[in-house]
Amino acid sequence: MPPSADLDVALDIFLSHRPRLFGIAYRVTGEVCGAEDLVQEAWLRWQRTDRARVENPAAFLITTTTNLAINVIQSARHRHEAPTASPLGQLTESGEDASARSAERTALIEDVLALLMARLSPGELAAYLLRKGFGYPYADVAALLTLSVANARQLVRRAQTRLDVGRRVTPVPVGAHRRLVKAFLAAAHTGELRELERVLVEDFACSRAA
Repeated sequence: MPPSADLDVALDIFLSHRPRLFGIAYRVTGEVCGAEDLVQEAWLRWQRTDRARVENPAAFLITTTTNLAINVIQSARHRHEAPTASPLGQLTESGEDASARSAERTALIEDVLALLMARLSPGELAAYLLRKGFGYPYADVAALLTLSVANARQLVRRAQTRLDVGRRVTPVPVGAHRRLVKAFLAAAHTGELRELERVLVEDFACSRAA
């Protein structure tokens, strides 16, 4: 297929899913411009990826957009405050609209974390969330997981590959999901990450001991 025709097909696929991608992005950012930026970045990544290897374009685009949405809150660690575009960024608003928006964003975070837990091993999940979700340096990820920096990088790369391909799906324990959601939301809201670190490290340690 000529490159131009292949790009036309890629564009048609993207446009067919764009409304859903925008909905995901808007629930996180609460802003039209912010959501448009995330969707545009998802399109750029869809253009750059080796689409012949993507078995499920919808899953790829949705995963890419939710990953970008997670990255919106990564500045929390550095600023030690809730970022304005975080899923909890509108908690100080009054009225039913603000409450509904906050509930929608919390539900989105729950869904995203469930997706990550289903697709990734505990080690991949820990490394990916710390690196991609909160911008941890690889050296810090390695220290927390008692791994080499090279192994920490490998975990993140492997996690990204699993998410892009979308094959591995394992049952998600309800209790583990609840603990992770609680720790993640607290970290996003306060910038205090020790509890999130503890949950991720403990789950990884248990998986290694099993």
